[in-house]
Amino acid sequence: MDKRQVALQQWCTAQANSLRLDLGTDWRLRPLCGDASYRRYFRLEAGCQSWILMDAPTEQGDSFSFVAIANSWKSLDIILPEVLAVDLHQGFLLLSDLGDKLYLSQLNDSNADRLYRQAIDTLIRIQGCQGISEYSLPNYDRAFIERELAIFSEWFVDQLLGLTLTAAEQQCFTEVSERLVASALAQPRVCMHRDYHSRNLMVTEGDSPGVLDFQDAVWGPVSYDLVSLLRDCYIQWPADKVAGWIEYYLQQANRTGRLSTAYNQQFHDWFDLMGMQRHLKAVGIFARLKSRDDKAGYLADIPRTLAYILDVCQRQDGFDDFAALLNDRILPAMKV
Repeated sequence: MDKRQVALQQWCTAQANSLRLDLGTDWRLRPLCGDASYRRYFRLEAGCQSWILMDAPTEQGDSFSFVAIANSWKSLDIILPEVLAVDLHQGFLLLSDLGDKLYLSQLNDSNADRLYRQAIDTLIRIQGCQGISEYSLPNYDRAFIERELAIFSEWFVDQLLGLTLTAAEQQCFTEVSERLVASALAQPRVCMHRDYHSRNLMVTEGDSPGVLDFQDAVWGPVSYDLVSLLRDCYIQWPADKVAGWIEYYLQQANRTGRLSTAYNQQFHDWFDLMGMQRHLKAVGIFARLKSRDDKAGYLADIPRTLAYILDVCQRQDGFDDFAALLNDRILPAMKV
């Protein structure tokens, strides 16, 4: 047991006493599978009761956004972990337990339509957020998007594959990036979860999913979270199903005023290009997790994610050169 885990356990004991949680004498902390971030999670188990402990070292990030957003989104009828106790100085949080039924592990052909419609209904509520009390959501602006796109070149192309792009290839990527940035900035802006997918949604006993990992929320393009959900890096669905869920989103967004009907046709192009931007970033992050953090498990998700990008290249005009770069240089380098 490392020093932080010892400190977390001591803090947990103190908080349990303060909150009068009945832990009994044989409670335990069980490590949960880690995610792609620096945070660690433990399940505190005591008899038939359980809670979640988050260990988020402050030198790597501030948990204030998690607490502020969790407290604010409760009023929007969104199911979130309840923050029961927090020590921002140490980076320790005690949370309610939403269970272990991730969307990714529960989705199948028979329940997908119901679960995705529930996730879209919850997304509509997230997009209705007008602000967070005592916390200013960052703007997903040009500089933000360009930083994310650069992750693809730095960590996937350079570090993982060891490729050096020619001047013409680099110019191709620059032109594609500019088109993606322009498309993102042209969209109506809403409150954006920024990681709204099957590994951050929980199946609950009610008719709404539990929502996790929301601390990086920003103000950003209206299509971003929907493409994260429907063109998920971890699970893929047939195009006709995705098209049906997009239409369901548009119906709900139009009805609630989240999106004007005037944008409905344009939304499909926004969705495609937003997906390309997000998937380029995701491929870079998967590569970074391997090269920097020695987490190789995400490499298996890169082919699926690149396939989404190539599909958009075929469907949208003006990406022939980029598709050639991916097919002629990137994909062969992955097979070495």
